[in-house]
Amino acid sequence: MSTDDTTTETSTDTETSCGASDASNAAETATDTESDSKCGASTTDAEADGGVTSATGTATDADESTSTCGGSTSSSSSGCGSSKKSTTDEKVGSTVDDFEADPGRLVAVGLGPGQPEGMTQRARGALLDAEHIVGYTTYVELLPEEVTKSAAELYDTPMCGEVSRTEEAIDRALAGNDVAIIGSGDPNVYALAGLALEILESKGATASMVDFEVVPGIPAAQSCGARLGAPLVNDTVSISLSDHLTSMPTIESRLHAAAKEGFTIAIYNPWSRKRRENFQKCCEILMEHRAPDTPVGVVHGAGRDDEQVDIIELQELQELGETDLVDMTTTILVGNEETYVWDDRMVTPRGYESKYDY
Repeated sequence: MSTDDTTTETSTDTETSCGASDASNAAETATDTESDSKCGASTTDAEADGGVTSATGTATDADESTSTCGGSTSSSSSGCGSSKKSTTDEKVGSTVDDFEADPGRLVAVGLGPGQPEGMTQRARGALLDAEHIVGYTTYVELLPEEVTKSAAELYDTPMCGEVSRTEEAIDRALAGNDVAIIGSGDPNVYALAGLALEILESKGATASMVDFEVVPGIPAAQSCGARLGAPLVNDTVSISLSDHLTSMPTIESRLHAAAKEGFTIAIYNPWSRKRRENFQKCCEILMEHRAPDTPVGVVHGAGRDDEQVDIIELQELQELGETDLVDMTTTILVGNEETYVWDDRMVTPRGYESKYDY
């Protein structure tokens, strides 16, 4: 089964998966830049991706960006993976002692699959309550108009700005503002909830100091599973193929371990122009442990205008790496030995048939 709209999105190596999905499985490539915060943050060596946020939350293509609170005025190279320094270190530029105001609030909000109706009421309420909203440009642009109009300030960065914008959100909260940092899917699935806590700790702050809270969203695997039928009703493992933050040998080891057991497997970040080999290796490992006719669900751009949904056999998966169907907005769900296809739906039995007659 598939949709009619086949418009594709340019694949990248970072924020990813099922439409607007559980994201941020990419490291920062730092450049030597100087940042000057207006909230007491000190000068730091940190990358800025060259985005200045307008009142509508759209970043401009400027090389210098000025934050109103904890962000930086900085010069940057061309961005993700192409900076002058080959390092993933990005230094925190301020500590809790640099802020004189009583701290505000920091909420990590999951937007779900991308469309406004896929956002939970709790998430919508948290965003309406926030004074400042910080996020990746694409996700800010997905926000409902009522949310963007209610915010006092919107701050976004392009691809690969995970560390800089998370610190920006924290600095704004430490400066006394109520801040929401957003991501698609769920904040705890390949996303920024953990990074926010790590940066808070590195600044000498605490989670309770800024009343840190996570507002969950529908994860990409669940959004995509819903479009495929019922593939995930038994034990499931999620594995990302992005090796920015996890080494490929580790990813391969995890693929072997999951594939040889009876898990269904959700594959995040399956393919990009920079690391096609990861997808190919994944397919080879799966074929070592699973039957060639194992059902596989492929969902591209779930919740977006270019959504496509297909169910194929495992032996067909590798050749899809050269098509528009598989990119960084795609999530792949690999069935287990019991998964079957019925009426264009994937079905993974839960086990009821062994205990009940129906």
